[in-house]
Amino acid sequence: MSSIPAELSYTAEHEWVSAPDDQGIVTVGITDHAQDALGDVVYVDLPEAGTSFPAGESFGEVESTKSVSDLYMPIEGEIVEVNDAVGDEPGSLNQDPYGTGWLVKIRPASPEALNPLLDAEGYAAEIS
Repeated sequence: MSSIPAELSYTAEHEWVSAPDDQGIVTVGITDHAQDALGDVVYVDLPEAGTSFPAGESFGEVESTKSVSDLYMPIEGEIVEVNDAVGDEPGSLNQDPYGTGWLVKIRPASPEALNPLLDAEGYAAEIS
């Protein structure tokens, strides 16, 4: 069973979202379940900071030795920071998906943007 940290929120598309920091910014990555299903990640394509997306829209992709998978915006908002290190070391998604393997930081369009996200228990039910 993959790990599902209780302090994070999740999407049915296997992204995790941190609680907002004191500036209201959330961090986003793929779940342990997703990286395990993908296999060895060899390439990550992420958007530039300053780009805005609606919830559910593809904002990048992850390529593994098995497949290419789209990354979907978990919430409506603006990308304010991109983890360039995963571009240089895509394997960090496999080794530490909840830490050094984070993908982007987002400024939510509104506080309510986070409401549809799943809690850890809801996500566990999605993948079981």
